[in-house]
Amino acid sequence: MPFSLDQSTALCRLLSDASRLRLLLLLERHELTVAELTDVTGLAQSRVSTHLSRLRRAGLVGDRRVGASSYYCAQPIGSDDPAAQVWALLRERIDDVQAGLDFEHAEQVIRARHAGQSWAETVAGRMELHYSPGRTWEATARGLITLLDLGDVLDIASGDGVLAELLSGQARSITCIDVSAAVLDAAAKRLQAVDRVSLIRADMHALPLPAAAYDQVFLMHALAFAQAPQTVLGEAARVLKPGGCLIVTALNQHEHSVAAEAYDHVNLGVTPQTLRAWLSDAGLEVQSCQISSRENRPPYFEVLTALARRPG
Repeated sequence: MPFSLDQSTALCRLLSDASRLRLLLLLERHELTVAELTDVTGLAQSRVSTHLSRLRRAGLVGDRRVGASSYYCAQPIGSDDPAAQVWALLRERIDDVQAGLDFEHAEQVIRARHAGQSWAETVAGRMELHYSPGRTWEATARGLITLLDLGDVLDIASGDGVLAELLSGQARSITCIDVSAAVLDAAAKRLQAVDRVSLIRADMHALPLPAAAYDQVFLMHALAFAQAPQTVLGEAARVLKPGGCLIVTALNQHEHSVAAEAYDHVNLGVTPQTLRAWLSDAGLEVQSCQISSRENRPPYFEVLTALARRPG
């Protein structure tokens, strides 16, 4: 949405203070009280309270009461909010030593808050947001993947081979397709010790592959780079064996064109309803198509996950 001159000036003033930015960065990671924020940042309590008041009025920070204490956290704001749009652009470019020190100090403060409790007790209800040694999404995924028997796999817009490396132990063969020679060179280095992997440079809109050749086809965030997403889905459906599965992840439709351009996206995502219709038009039976995750930092991109089968 367009900003007036007065709005632009007010937002620049709001986000031109380093202390307010420190508080915002902290509150994106943790719920903290005024006293805890004072401890972490070394700012006077009156200054912290004043900054929080301004950030609350702008809609960037919210709070909740727990007994006699108020806990503050960054607010998930709609994409049409001017403050959210400006903060989202600024946030992506902040890389500061002081912010890193603040994060470390905040972890110490939170541990002190929960003295006498186990780690699991202190993060109960928000465990997926906190690190512990070995407990990562990658470790979880690698554990679950051992349950799969994938057969012949095609990874469309495969990038530098991360997915192929992850799935290689559970597949009979993996074919990686990407349009970039440089990216495929990186994939070849990553996968040099992996057997049964083929790398092909090609456009995903016109796959140089036979029909009905693959048990599983993956389109992992490929549609953001597709000039004609329906054509790409049609090609993916064509190369599936009867009974084979197409797995799609894609950004939900959004309005963040500046952020998208930074990553060379050529479209602004797709709605679940549209993606479901495209999969059906490609002759596939859609088993699920829904928003599966939402990022917890601005601009709060949402991810769709879809599973569709070729009738067998």
